[in-house]
Amino acid sequence: MKVDAMLQGTGLAELAKEARDREAAGYDGLWSFEGPHDPFLPLMPVAEHTARIAVGTAIAVAFARNPMSMAYVAHDVQVHSEGRFLLGLGSQVKPHIERRFAMPWSRPAARMREYVSALRAIWSAWETGERLNFHGDFYSHTLMTPFFSPEPSPWGPPQVYLAAVGDQMTRTAGEVCDGLQPHAFTTRRYLEEQTLPIVQEGLAASGRSLAGFSISFSGFVVSGTNEEEMAAAARGTREQIAFYGSTPSYRKVLDLHGWGALGDELNKLSRGSDPARWQRMGELVDDEVLQAFAVVAEPDRLGAALLERFGGLVDRFTFYAPYPHADDLFARATEELRAAP
Repeated sequence: MKVDAMLQGTGLAELAKEARDREAAGYDGLWSFEGPHDPFLPLMPVAEHTARIAVGTAIAVAFARNPMSMAYVAHDVQVHSEGRFLLGLGSQVKPHIERRFAMPWSRPAARMREYVSALRAIWSAWETGERLNFHGDFYSHTLMTPFFSPEPSPWGPPQVYLAAVGDQMTRTAGEVCDGLQPHAFTTRRYLEEQTLPIVQEGLAASGRSLAGFSISFSGFVVSGTNEEEMAAAARGTREQIAFYGSTPSYRKVLDLHGWGALGDELNKLSRGSDPARWQRMGELVDDEVLQAFAVVAEPDRLGAALLERFGGLVDRFTFYAPYPHADDLFARATEELRAAP
């Protein structure tokens, strides 16, 4: 299993040091995300100051950009990183696409399927020199002259991962992508009974199997070196689980476990005006729910616990720890995950 981390820094010097430190610590990849900053720019100094680790977006908002603009920036990062770039895409939600990015929204799974297909057509035109002639329901790309064609990538195009929550987007990942990034708000049971069978449907439709298809998962972990740290880690994780659990679109995960009433209560509280509502919501996440969504273990047992939970299901893992913790808290677990057969 490969072990990745999320980038924390923002400044160029800060990012360069973080990248060198993470690579020295044995991590296999570093992911950026589209939040208050562009997801691609931080990857340039990271790629420049490392030699081994993968660099990726988890995620970049696909529908905020057209396929051509995405193809260019992904190609450039792929070349700059010498073939270590993983393009993680996500759809975001309708209000953000229409009101924040002023871009069109319709049939997100069908649009994403076509979006990734358009990316591959553009990259193929650059690689082979063949005429670009892509026609779809949402996008058409039919003009590419030598002046605007970058040199072919010696490493080929980047792998494409897709973040998915709903069934249709999950199936799309299997149909047209190289990997899936499941949402952190999931459980082993949901992965086994819901997510992976739908991915396999998509893979079968494209004549492929799970062999060679990547599952990159950012999973909740609760860990600490003493009782006080463990309690703080559990509290922070409960509140994050409660935040996700209040979202109606994630309800299916709770329903599978018979916790639909919890989702109703969390949603009701989230729409209130009480400043302490997020803490109160976290208190509703009992030990059973916490341990279903998070791996709870001391540092010396965390690696084995993660392998027991996710071994054979995911091939890339990122520690999701929504609480303050030491940089080396997961060092032993990282070694054990990477050394596992």
